[in-house]
Amino acid sequence: MPDLSQIVKAYDVRGVVPDQWDESLAELFGAAFARVTDADAIVVGHDMRPSSPGLARAFARGAASLGVDVTEIGLCSTDQLYFASGYLNLPGAMFTASHNPARYNGIKMCRAGAAPIGQDSGLAEIRALVEGWAEGGAPEPAAEAGTLTQRDVLDDYAAHLRSLVDLTAIRPLKVVVDAGNGMGGHTVPTVFEGLPLELDALYFELDGTFPNHEANPLDPKNIVDLQARVRETGADIGLAFDGDADRCFVVDGRGEPVSPSAITALVASRELAKHPGGTVIHNCITSWSVPEVVKENGGTPVRTRVGHSFIKAEMARSGAIFGGEHSAHYYFRDFWNADTGMLAALHVLAALGGQKGPLSDLVAQYDRYAASGEINSTVDDQAGRMEAVKAAYERREGAELDELDGLTVTTPDWWFNLRPSNTEPLLRLNVEARDEETAAEVRDEVLSIVRA
Repeated sequence: MPDLSQIVKAYDVRGVVPDQWDESLAELFGAAFARVTDADAIVVGHDMRPSSPGLARAFARGAASLGVDVTEIGLCSTDQLYFASGYLNLPGAMFTASHNPARYNGIKMCRAGAAPIGQDSGLAEIRALVEGWAEGGAPEPAAEAGTLTQRDVLDDYAAHLRSLVDLTAIRPLKVVVDAGNGMGGHTVPTVFEGLPLELDALYFELDGTFPNHEANPLDPKNIVDLQARVRETGADIGLAFDGDADRCFVVDGRGEPVSPSAITALVASRELAKHPGGTVIHNCITSWSVPEVVKENGGTPVRTRVGHSFIKAEMARSGAIFGGEHSAHYYFRDFWNADTGMLAALHVLAALGGQKGPLSDLVAQYDRYAASGEINSTVDDQAGRMEAVKAAYERREGAELDELDGLTVTTPDWWFNLRPSNTEPLLRLNVEARDEETAAEVRDEVLSIVRA
């Protein structure tokens, strides 16, 4: 029997194919998804990985065996699948392992309207059903199997995104996009079609073996080619998408990365102009600048734990108009509270094209502090090291501690967050301060305790 504890994660299914899971297991997941969502119909899509079409079709067969009608949208980005789930009001399943290496694959699942499915919202039940069937035989098929229907929603997806951002009056822009051989190569040409953008396409060939670099722009080595091309060509902006194209990273005209916190603040100001007085969600390791900008623009900032399930749940609870994370996930009420890097990219293009200055000048007002970036430390005893850091700071004069997500220590001049990884023996440190020197001092002080 397969060990599902290795592949069923907090928010999705992810593992090596065929070592940890295969099409026969995908078929059981499809049946379990149909049973747990209790849907008459679902929508299924997949990325460009070699194993994705077979896994997605097996999942569809499993759901159809229980009488559920399946709309197959084929090749798509993850946010395109969320669009289909919202637009068609159907539960959805996306076959992707995002930025993981080629031998991995996975399933991101949602209920109708792109509502997330995680451990506490259906994934545990799906796992239990799959385990039972894997051990004792497949579920009893319905008297009449559901249908499998193909539908292309790419044009509808692109039209919806463009309806949310006015790009008609922007000046012409030269834009370099690095799709990393991922699904951005599929979505960007259609979304950008007809806009006053000169597109310079890097690695748009769909290739799930990732021949040029990993499709993970969060790692600086994977945006080197984008930075070089922006500098060589004098482009106005560079955009990099991850493998399933739900996250977008931005490089300015000098080839310098723009922090996702600055993008969050910029987009928040634009969304608040459309929805005055709205609530904006940010996680506990985004920059101080984000809640500052939200307040300056008449909005209400709300701080949450890191992770899309927490962000989406808080957006639904509070009716928030927008949410952003340090990892370049951007969530929009106008997109069923789901995350879409493409919509964030359109906002940045509209803001840049709506004024004459370079992107570096535009984002400077949103990038106000010195930050360390996320620093990982491998530790044998996560809890013990966390306690040691807490003990070192809980009596520090002027310091406030909270444990919303890991440990956050805040003073008037700096803050840091230290939190354990859920999947690896790591502690993740983020530091921000009013100047570079202070940020470096705090970083080194905390790391000296973590790595003692």
